[in-house]
Amino acid sequence: MSALLTDLYQLTMAAGYWCAGKARETATFELFVRRLPPNRNFLVAAGLQQAIDYLLNVRFAKEEIDYLRALPQFRNVDEGFWQALRDFRFTGDVFAVPEGTPLFPGEPILNLRAPLMEAQIPETFLLATIGFQSLVATKAARLVEASGGRAVVEFGTRRAHSPEAGVYAGRAAYIGGCTGTSNTLTGMLYGIPVFGTAAHSWIQSFPSELEAFERLHRLLGPATTYLIDTYDTLEGARRAASLGGPFWGVRLDSGNLVELSKAVRAILDDSGCHEAKIMATGDLNEYKILELCAAGAPIDAFGVGTELATSSDAPSHGAVYKMVEHSSGLGRRYTAKFSQDKSTLPGAKQVFRYPTHDVLARSHECFMPGCEALLRPVIIGGTPVGRQVTATESRQHARESIEKLPRKLLSLFECDPPYRVDLSDALLQLTEEVKGIPQ
Repeated sequence: MSALLTDLYQLTMAAGYWCAGKARETATFELFVRRLPPNRNFLVAAGLQQAIDYLLNVRFAKEEIDYLRALPQFRNVDEGFWQALRDFRFTGDVFAVPEGTPLFPGEPILNLRAPLMEAQIPETFLLATIGFQSLVATKAARLVEASGGRAVVEFGTRRAHSPEAGVYAGRAAYIGGCTGTSNTLTGMLYGIPVFGTAAHSWIQSFPSELEAFERLHRLLGPATTYLIDTYDTLEGARRAASLGGPFWGVRLDSGNLVELSKAVRAILDDSGCHEAKIMATGDLNEYKILELCAAGAPIDAFGVGTELATSSDAPSHGAVYKMVEHSSGLGRRYTAKFSQDKSTLPGAKQVFRYPTHDVLARSHECFMPGCEALLRPVIIGGTPVGRQVTATESRQHARESIEKLPRKLLSLFECDPPYRVDLSDALLQLTEEVKGIPQ
């Protein structure tokens, strides 16, 4: 995996560490979110598997080193730095929460301890993959909550910010609770159920809608979902029902979904197609789904694209990657920022979760029974710990973890007061000590 997939300043700092004789000093960084986007009461952690894969496989290829050597920013770097890039491997330790874990502002998604160069260069990739997938997983959890137990399928690759983003959006949405995705590569890579049968162009390619339906059912049989709103939605429902079963159901992509779903349900039932389902698509989000369910629309499944794959109402959050400890020949220093609105807490940390609140503590602290330590080892000495968890297992973990949260946090609106996160006495004491040290 290319080590150039990073910001230039990560590499100029790496060169600076080398030239200053600091390359083998160690540092601990933590990745966390300063604040949640509007109307989010928690964040579902996702993207950790891609972060681990990156750390285990990041390399500088010869042509990448040649490119860097030609840049003016590196004209004063000695040959030893280029050899260090040729030999570059991640040899550090990573502790992280399992994917699917709900978290709150200030709580580390991961902490990473490694030699300075190894700890600095991954910052950009880690923030990008964890930040994006966590946003999508959180959006998916909101959609699933709004659906009231109905299936939600991720349909957003065509609206994602790149084809690659579409693959990861499908994965993150599944972890967040979606039933599956329309992205076939996501399905193959991560063992996620895939959905989809035909678009309006299929209907338009035949002389009649009925023939298009007949041909589709001949191909797909019981898996067929008829898209019935190309011409006249209710007539489309009658034509689909006239073919008999079994078939999965029909899809509504436009119009008044409450009125149409009720009329289509009646048509299907009157034709004996009681098992046929109704899926709704078309610029849906959690609020529209909530309204449809509240209005009693007999919709069995929702397909959500743009709003989910881009987390369009909250496309970014305040994820940061900050140094909290630094060790050299002079010993260990605990580091923090105290600038207004961007302050951080010093020292490596652990998150202890109780049934009603969390405690953010120093990493070496032990708490009483009844709580769960969320950060767990995933890489030690550059070697992965344990087996790779599947997306299905992460999805199950997310479901179980979200169910344990106070019910008010599942609201689609901000709750007041927010979830309680306390700081341990030891962490508070360390923070005061570091504040008192001249910087």
